[in-house]
Amino acid sequence: MSTATIAPAPPVLDLDARLALVDAAMTVRLDQAAVAFEVNTAHLPGADPIPHIAEAPLPAPHFAPSPYRTPLANLLYRARLRIETDGWCRDAVFDESGAVCPIRAIRLEARGDRDLAHDACVALLDAIQDQFADAETIPSWNRQQTSAGPVLAAFDRATHRVHTRNQ
Repeated sequence: MSTATIAPAPPVLDLDARLALVDAAMTVRLDQAAVAFEVNTAHLPGADPIPHIAEAPLPAPHFAPSPYRTPLANLLYRARLRIETDGWCRDAVFDESGAVCPIRAIRLEARGDRDLAHDACVALLDAIQDQFADAETIPSWNRQQTSAGPVLAAFDRATHRVHTRNQ
């Protein structure tokens, strides 16, 4: 009679043991790749595995003069540019990075002229309410926006409107 021997089942590895095996295999492969890189670049004079790239400073933004001649349209145009360059702030008047809300942009660009700033805010709110009838105030509408796009578009509409009215 013949007796058959049954081979023992391979041990079942838990997750930690399998991860350790994969880690060891990857370490070997990375070491081989590093050696291959050194061999392949040894003939290159001054071969640096990570070349240093000097960053050139960004040029200062160049602003064209305002195309609008009326004070109110000019103010709205400059306030829009301020939001574009400094950034748009949604939940506060301004933030630590320098981003501003629409009203702050208007007030900064009005340079102390409260009447002109008030008129610009009224014109902006009118332009907003043309598209968003439920908007009660500029800050409440601003908080509902998810990007600066609608804010800049509202400035464009307000600027165009006061320009065509020669304000």
